[in-house]
Amino acid sequence: MDIRLDPVTEADLPHLGGGQSPFDDFGPRPARSGPPPAVLREPGALAVRDGAGVLLGDVTWIWQQWGPMPDSRNPMIGIWLRPEARGRGAGTAAQVALVDLFFRHTAVHRVEAATDVANHAEQRSLEKAGFTREGTARGSQWRDGAYRDLYLYSVLRPEWSGA
Repeated sequence: MDIRLDPVTEADLPHLGGGQSPFDDFGPRPARSGPPPAVLREPGALAVRDGAGVLLGDVTWIWQQWGPMPDSRNPMIGIWLRPEARGRGAGTAAQVALVDLFFRHTAVHRVEAATDVANHAEQRSLEKAGFTREGTARGSQWRDGAYRDLYLYSVLRPEWSGA
């Protein structure tokens, strides 16, 4: 699927609320206000649009660090798609595009993602995008009133074949 990643605009915010999937309920949280930053810093978000410019969802990231050295920092990415955009390859294409941005424009060696053990669609999407499942993060995410297990995925710079 042909997608593009753009800065999130104020007009996009009402359409990026989530809540249409069993994997969207993280409990009460403040409403978004103002567009998130569109540069590759923490936290970050970019709008996912199709070739015609229609908003499909967004990709987000936070930075993780696996030790005391700054070179051990890497982004953990996430994605949310509007229900009508799911199942068409947009999620895989958007995640490939985001990983490609990180490997082209930063010195990171690793990009991570995590998804609920029951979210089979996202697991397939990550694997199609070139990620490898590394293991289970037990009881690591609070969602829908309980702690949930996640599968941790990553792709390393030497493994990346690009978009």
